[in-house]
Amino acid sequence: MNKKSVRDVEVNGKRVFVRVDFNVPLEDGKITDDTRIRETLPTIKFLIEHGAKVILASHMGRPKGQFVDSMRLTPAAERLSQLLGKPVVKADEAVGEAVKAEIAKMQNGDVLLLENVRFYPGEEKNDPELAKQFAELADLFVNDAFGAAHRAHASTEGIAHFLPAVSGLLMEKELSVLGKALSNPERPFTSIIGGSKVKDKIDVIDNLLNIADNVLIGGGLSYTFMKAQGYEIGLSLCDNDKLDVALGFIQKAKDLGKNFLLPVDIVIADDFKADANVDIVEVGNIPEKWEGVDIGPKTRAKYAEVIKNSKLIVWNGPMGVFEIDPFSNGTREVAEACATTEGYTIIGGGDSAAATEKFHLADKMDHISTGGGASLEFMEGKALPGVVALNDK
Repeated sequence: MNKKSVRDVEVNGKRVFVRVDFNVPLEDGKITDDTRIRETLPTIKFLIEHGAKVILASHMGRPKGQFVDSMRLTPAAERLSQLLGKPVVKADEAVGEAVKAEIAKMQNGDVLLLENVRFYPGEEKNDPELAKQFAELADLFVNDAFGAAHRAHASTEGIAHFLPAVSGLLMEKELSVLGKALSNPERPFTSIIGGSKVKDKIDVIDNLLNIADNVLIGGGLSYTFMKAQGYEIGLSLCDNDKLDVALGFIQKAKDLGKNFLLPVDIVIADDFKADANVDIVEVGNIPEKWEGVDIGPKTRAKYAEVIKNSKLIVWNGPMGVFEIDPFSNGTREVAEACATTEGYTIIGGGDSAAATEKFHLADKMDHISTGGGASLEFMEGKALPGVVALNDK
């Protein structure tokens, strides 16, 4: 990574505007998973220890430029305060005179959390005026929100035009791990791609076919590949306008000599709920009123074998409807294979990360990305605006 990080700049006595990703799940105002807050602790502690005045900014949910009480960041401030063992002051706004007054009172090592930046319409429009208002609060910009790095917003990209801009330690780690995997992978390199739709994963499959040795396909998107080859798929998910794309990938894999694996057997159900009738069939044998909901046992064994013999595994997207227990075995067995392989495992955020948590295997993975959409775009080979905007070393 050729971008400067907080280690490369002097922060003592400086007001440091840190963009974090505290977009955590809430139920009845309580945080149900604080992973994203915990992942930013190394950067926040580094700044505190080096005498910075730490001004944190984050979004939460999709308030669409309105102040929405249920999307305030107060619970995040409370949780961060517990994790740091010191008070975190929470502002009721993200810009303006009251915020400036709060910052003026700060001592070195103090932490202030601004209100949800998406309460302001200019945030998602990357309005230079709002970006400038953010910049006026600080002497330095640190982007530690990898999960929002694929968005060109006022607090992720716009502000970097007005202040010296460097990465936080989480951002640095994400870029280093994912960057090395894509530019200089240990081999055999296996990419596991699941999820529901081919159209969401076209660019990532295309890019990883050039880089990986093995590409394992599962989840809802696998039925598009089956139908493209003339197999019956019943009521299974299908991107009917992407059948040619699916065939193109199969051909590209052949041309490049890549091991492109599709399911050989499928768990099917006659309804999309836990008490549905369930069966296991070979590919091509799905009855017309049934749908595929998971990869079958032969496919699981085959995929686990490839994973076990890999030096690097990058996994993005579940193998089936893992949220419903009878349909979760494929995703669980792939997660277990990733957890027990001697290879280096990278979980690409989003549903794959949620699955490793559900099966209590998260601590067995080498790297779980904090950015679902961002890690996906990174794996597609796209430049991330929030990274591009940072200062080069």
